[in-house]
Amino acid sequence: MKQTTVIQVSMDGQRNFFRVTEGEKARRKAMKIAVGLSGVESLALKGQNRDQIEVKGEIDPVKLVALLRKKVGHADIVSVAEDKKEEKKEEKEDEKKDEPKIQWPHGPPYALFEIRDPSYDTNVCSIL
Repeated sequence: MKQTTVIQVSMDGQRNFFRVTEGEKARRKAMKIAVGLSGVESLALKGQNRDQIEVKGEIDPVKLVALLRKKVGHADIVSVAEDKKEEKKEEKEDEKKDEPKIQWPHGPPYALFEIRDPSYDTNVCSIL
């Protein structure tokens, strides 16, 4: 299930466990961590101070927040929402599958011929 997750991360030079990280450096680091997860399709920085990360794809938001807290600083999940555009596309594809297929009354409108060359036949023994 594809979803959009918005995570608030303190990227203003907050002190994490090991060292002080600057704002822009913290943004780059947070983006690298988020993109490094499998299932991420797109990533964007949002918010007035560019302190929110919007991630789209099939990810585990709790795992992402745990990684961000460990490597960047304080992080909170703001919202998690499913992508509804994908559901509409899937419904349209299902409708196409239900359409009847064209059936020819006497087979396909072309003839199939099989030509065999005895020199290339694999069932013939070469030792006589």
